[in-house]
Amino acid sequence: MAAPPPNFDQLEAMLAVVDAGGFSAAARKLGRAQSAVTYAVRSLEERLGVALFDRSSYRPRLTTEGRALLPRARIICEETQALRRQAEAIVAGAEPELTLVVDAMFPMDLLVEALRLASARFPASAPRVFVETMDAALALVLDGTCAIGLILDAMGAAEPIERQRLIDIEIVPVAAPSHPLGRIAGPVRPEDLRRHAQLVLSEGAGAGDDDHGVLSAQTWRIADLGAKRAMLEAGLGWGGLPRHLITQDLSSGRLRRVEIVDEAGPRPDARLPMCSAWRRDLPPGPAGREFLARLLELAAAQV
Repeated sequence: MAAPPPNFDQLEAMLAVVDAGGFSAAARKLGRAQSAVTYAVRSLEERLGVALFDRSSYRPRLTTEGRALLPRARIICEETQALRRQAEAIVAGAEPELTLVVDAMFPMDLLVEALRLASARFPASAPRVFVETMDAALALVLDGTCAIGLILDAMGAAEPIERQRLIDIEIVPVAAPSHPLGRIAGPVRPEDLRRHAQLVLSEGAGAGDDDHGVLSAQTWRIADLGAKRAMLEAGLGWGGLPRHLITQDLSSGRLRRVEIVDEAGPRPDARLPMCSAWRRDLPPGPAGREFLARLLELAAAQV
């Protein structure tokens, strides 16, 4: 008859002896009687069929077999403890998973830092992050796929969602130095723009086209912000990009700002308001609220 598998208490006792340097020190660390720790280790050895410690000297030392098995014993204990923590967090009301959708325009450094801070307090609520564009991001909040959205504040104004204003994204019109508009040293008039293709960020397949901010007669519609940026850098057209994405491109000359001037004077860059959003009937849990609080602090620090 096969021996029963090791249990957590036995593996924990083994690790305590290794880390504390002896059976009595391990007993103090675990808050158990020394006899209980000794019994747990001997039971583990019997179940595994190998001697884990050489007890011939004053301090127990791992045998060759013990050293070979030690890494796996640590993994099992760490995973068991993580399982316990996650179950306790779920029982306490924390989300098993923190689902987020982020508009492609949103600054990823803010998202990453807010996730880092929130995960430190709620490590059991693993994030699942989607990146979408405009209405596609809002849709994942409305259908319940994502608990929280970081979206354009203008999206779905009449929808049953709560919003929290975060930041404004500055959209800078740019062109590559090789593009005719990029070779113009001074201001550009709207009629000059109409002669060249404008690259426009659009919805995904099957969505309608929003012509807000479109000035050219010819438009290329791209549903991915990274692809739009690559096409602009290649000189395929002109268009707007978030300033936080192209700071280095502008300073290095890879892209050049297109200064638009009309009858009223220099045209200011567009600013897109971004907000966090969630359904009123599905409010964020503890991990989501922590994430939102940290995100709001980080956004306020950038103002």
